[in-house]
Amino acid sequence: MSVQNSNPDRALSRKQRLQEKQRRQLAVVDTVDKAEAKVRKAEVDVAMAVAEAVQVFGGLQEASEGLDMPVHTVQRFLGMAQDEAASAGDVVESAGGS
Repeated sequence: MSVQNSNPDRALSRKQRLQEKQRRQLAVVDTVDKAEAKVRKAEVDVAMAVAEAVQVFGGLQEASEGLDMPVHTVQRFLGMAQDEAASAGDVVESAGGS
């Protein structure tokens, strides 16, 4: 009889341990999701700043030199800024389109 009583206790304890492990895993996933959202927002902020820099510097090459950033990186951020503006319903002028 005592063996039967200890089995439900052990099973409950194992169940509790598994639930706690799952709770911690979900908490970590939630933390990562929130961090990824912050990173995405920061990337969009940088992209919008780069798009403004291209306009201020007068072109892609000039912005690349002024920002000390490779041209392909400036182009990538411009693409992100254009995607963001399109999703927001705005229009962003492309570089060199005056």
